[in-house]
Order: sequence, then C-alpha cells, then structure tokens
Amino acid sequence: MNNYIRNIGKKVLEGEKITFPEAKRLLETKKEAIVDLMAAANQVRHRFMGNRADFCTIINAKSGRCSEDCKFCVQSAHYQGNCKTYPMLDAEEILQAAKEAEKNSVQRFSIVSSGRSLGNKDFEKVIQATKKIRRETRLEVDCSLGILSEEQVLGLRQAGVTRYHHNLETSPSFFEKICTTHTISEKLKTIEIAKEKGLSICSGGIIGLGETCEQWMEMIFLLREIEVDCIPVNILDPRPGTPLENITPPPPLEIIKLLSIMRLIVPHTEIRLAGGREINLRDFQATDFLAGATGMIVGGYLTTGGRNLKNDLQMIHDLGRRLGE
Repeated sequence: MNNYIRNIGKKVLEGEKITFPEAKRLLETKKEAIVDLMAAANQVRHRFMGNRADFCTIINAKSGRCSEDCKFCVQSAHYQGNCKTYPMLDAEEILQAAKEAEKNSVQRFSIVSSGRSLGNKDFEKVIQATKKIRRETRLEVDCSLGILSEEQVLGLRQAGVTRYHHNLETSPSFFEKICTTHTISEKLKTIEIAKEKGLSICSGGIIGLGETCEQWMEMIFLLREIEVDCIPVNILDPRPGTPLENITPPPPLEIIKLLSIMRLIVPHTEIRLAGGREINLRDFQATDFLAGATGMIVGGYLTTGGRNLKNDLQMIHDLGRRLGE
C-alpha cells in the first residue's frame, strides 16, 4: 500500500488527475500507513497551494424557523431542536461583527441566513451590510443565503460579494436520506448561476451523516467536476432534537484519511476545516493541516461555539503557515 500511495502522490504532483477507483483504493489505507498518506497529501498541498492559510468567520444573520428538513440541522422547524431564533439582523449589526472579525486576523466574513431563500426585505439588508463592510473594512465578503435567482446573484456581486457559499452537504446518491424539501439539483443550479455571474464558489459537506466513505468521495469528485474554489469540511456534531442526534461521528484518524484523499483528488482547491472540528478532531486539529487543509472557520459556527481564536492563531504559527490570501 505504501508504494501505491507514493505512486498516486507522484501522479498528482505531475499534474494528472486521479480517478474514482484510484481514490477508492486509498480507503484501504491501514492506520499504520496513514502517515504515508498524509505525507503524499502534504506534498501536494505544498506544491499547489503553498504555505498560506486563511481564516473565515461566519455570522448567523437570521436564525431558526427554517422551512427545510435537513436532518442534521437544529434550525429546522420540522424538529424539536433548541436554538436561538431571530429575524434578519440590521446592516449595522452585521457591520460591527465584521469589524470585530477583521481585528482578529480574519480574511473572509460570511453572512449566513436560515431558510430556503430570502425575501426582498431581508435580501436588501444583506446588500446594505455588504456595501458597508466593503467600504469600511478590508474583508472579502461571502454570503450563504440558500437558493438564489439570477437577479439576486447579480445584486450580491454588485454590492461587493466575492464568494457564494452553498454546501451540497452530501453526495447525490445519499442526499434524499438527509433532505426532502429541496433537491441537490436545485443546489447545483444556484452554484451554476453564481459561477456564471463571476462569483467564487465555496461548497462542501458534512462527514458523518451516515454516508459511506465512497459516498463522501462521490461528492468530492462532483465538486471537482464543477470546479468549486473552496471546500469546507464539517464533521457532524449531533444536535439534540434532530433525527441524527444519536449518530456517532467517525474517529479522528478516519477523518484524517478522508482529508488526505480529498487533497489528492482536488490539489488546487482550498480545503477549509469547519463545524465540528473541535469536538471530533480534538488533539488532531493541527494534523489535518499536514493532511492537506489550507484554512479554517474560526470564532464559532451557526448554532455552536468554536475554540479560542488565540489557539487557532498559535496553531497556524506553529505549523509554519503564512496567514492571509
């Protein structure tokens, strides 16, 4: 297996794409060979992505009462999960959060809302907030607002949004087991519109929803095909009151294996550690940066907190990475 890993790493370093069967065989890597798999992924990361790392902070600008039935989400109105619920924040509140993020060495600030899509009034608040952030900070602005129309995408771009975040969450073959109120085709259509209008695309998923490792890779190959710019990797943090509350996420070494294989599949794409990293990776968080990760969401997530930012800054420094895009 060690020779196979080295040969796959060499193939990627030479600019070739690996196939699904080749990636699938890497899943056979035993615990004692994971270091070899990480080494191959780390070489690829260094060759194509350099030593940079980036931080992104998100704001839950509109929380709860979501009409969609995503089984992992505590914000869904279909379940009895416990989360804060409030309407869209005012533009000035979002701006102040962005200014605080800028003080904390963050490069990207993402405005996120619950729900399938936004009404005109809420959408206008996002537009106004974006204009203020671009005028008063140096931050890049991302948005994650659900399913968009072409007109809305144009409005975001004109306001100064540079990247749209729209997770697939899981593979096409597993999607209906996670959500029934919208389809993965609808998600792909929104991504297509955003790409056509010139926005960078951030799209990923959640490890540990009950999918197989092959299904996780199915999603990664799809993301490679549609050429997304950034893949956020969440790891399920089971929320009480949701249908997935009793699922046990995979152990850290299995997550590291999947991240290493991801880097070999998408050598030129940002891979960003996101929700669930603290509780699931624990002492292995830095290890994931040696397995191909290039960034993190810091400062907390939509309904759960993160760890102290000073610890994340120290980790990046200790890894010898250069912070900033």
